[in-house]
Amino acid sequence: MSIKIISDSACDLPEEIIKENDIEVVPFHVLFGDDDYLDRETIWPEELYKKMRQGFMPKTSQVTPKQFVDVFTKHVKEGRQCLYIAFSSKMSGTCEAGILAAQHVKSTYPGSVIEVIDTEGGALAQGLAVYAAAKMAQEEKPINEIVEEITLQSQHTEHIFSVDDLEYLFRGGRVNRISSFVGGILNIKPILHVKEGRMIPIEKVRGKTKAIKRIVEIMEERGEDLRNQIIAINHADDMESALRLKELIVERFGTQNFIINTVGCVLGSHIGIGGVAAFFLNKEYYKLKSLK
Repeated sequence: MSIKIISDSACDLPEEIIKENDIEVVPFHVLFGDDDYLDRETIWPEELYKKMRQGFMPKTSQVTPKQFVDVFTKHVKEGRQCLYIAFSSKMSGTCEAGILAAQHVKSTYPGSVIEVIDTEGGALAQGLAVYAAAKMAQEEKPINEIVEEITLQSQHTEHIFSVDDLEYLFRGGRVNRISSFVGGILNIKPILHVKEGRMIPIEKVRGKTKAIKRIVEIMEERGEDLRNQIIAINHADDMESALRLKELIVERFGTQNFIINTVGCVLGSHIGIGGVAAFFLNKEYYKLKSLK
């Protein structure tokens, strides 16, 4: 029985990877006033950032249980097992919507197999998990083996990123108004990571150049075998910074394989324009793998 890999649009995978690996992406809703768009279907990141530069402030709404019921039902009827790899449950109700939908479909179609993994992350950290799962499915690995491996990877994928404008973090309640105001004047760039499914500031530097260099330093502190990993880089409408980050990673670690893409509408709505991020497996992942 074939396995269908499913994710939501927070995964930020490039469209060519989605198509080449037969991944289904269920869209979040993006709201501009009364206008409701479907992420990556009726609005794309380029349009989102254009509207944000014009002063419009977007909001996002989670994927609904009905969306998941429709997707799961379609594939179950075609005789497939389903694996949904979800955006962090600490940042959205989308994972819970997927769990509820899976329960409903499994009760409607006894014997159907639908698994849900909470990645406790998002953007291309989630995307790396989805991509790895798709490759394992193509190799005809059983679903329980895929779930075990992708859960481990998700628990040990580092999210290290910097944002350009503290105003968006202020509006999201992650920094206070004084920090936002002073940070803007002093060109302060916070460095953040994701811990237990939530975005957490860990330090501050002055200027984007130093922020990018610091991301690479943290990669060296936390990562292992970075030369042979697929390193993912996200940018919030700032390809120049993404390419500079890639250049420094290649210089430092000799990495050859990258996935680079724009931060999508889901996280772009909340971190603002100009952020850059790196995602990679940490030392603990390799330690645990060596024990198996």
